[in-house]
Amino acid sequence: MLSIGEFSKICKVSTKTLRYYAEIGLILPSEINPENGYRYYAIEQLEIMLLIIRLKSYNFSLEEIKQTIESGEWNEEKLYAALIQKRDDMKKQLYEQEKSLRQLECDISNLKNGKPIMSYLDNIDVELVEVPVIYLLFVRKMVQADNFSDEYGVCFGKLLGRIRKENLTIANPPMVLFHSNEFSTFGLDTEFAIPIKEYVTGTRDFKAGLCLKTVVKGSYSILSSVYAKQTKWAEQNGYECTNALFEVYVTDPSQVMEEDELITEVYYPIKKI
Repeated sequence: MLSIGEFSKICKVSTKTLRYYAEIGLILPSEINPENGYRYYAIEQLEIMLLIIRLKSYNFSLEEIKQTIESGEWNEEKLYAALIQKRDDMKKQLYEQEKSLRQLECDISNLKNGKPIMSYLDNIDVELVEVPVIYLLFVRKMVQADNFSDEYGVCFGKLLGRIRKENLTIANPPMVLFHSNEFSTFGLDTEFAIPIKEYVTGTRDFKAGLCLKTVVKGSYSILSSVYAKQTKWAEQNGYECTNALFEVYVTDPSQVMEEDELITEVYYPIKKI
């Protein structure tokens, strides 16, 4: 048996932390002296503590660790699945960090060469187009920004399933319309839609009319900048927004290997003031 101090020294975890872990049921002392309250840990618990430390280094929360380690034991199959998920999360975070680093290097280079940091906005082209009336097969729901990619797959999967089942004809690439008047972390009023040639139950007319259009090649991270450029163009030229902003996904994000292969058309419906 090891005293809490000895256990703490070996694992390099403070006694305060060990007491907290016991309080939340993560790892309990093997024995507590009823007379003086001294806590003791079994030699076998060192392995459990080392696993807890390792999982924490992988950014597991204490609750996630607690779900993985039950009653001082762990299920290898459950642990394997949890590690796979955490690995995928870390890869995604690393990818985003690398992307931010590339952008940072670009900004540093521009400033070094005397270019304004926001000069990239000058490379965003805006054109006036007339969008014809189309029939939309759609799913409209509130979607949180963090769940957008998941909802994208689910909703378009449902729409494509119905198209195949009813032998409908796709007229144009899939699109998403954003109906909310403001951004909210609680969710956005989002419409996932596929233009079809037939008018059937569950479809609606979509009359976008006059729009500003920008074709984006590459990452979706620039879309906010595109909307900012379109909004500025509209104000400078005497137009105002009339309808939901929408994006047409010319390339399927699930079918491309690199972000540079993505092609997105961004539309901003307008009318003359």
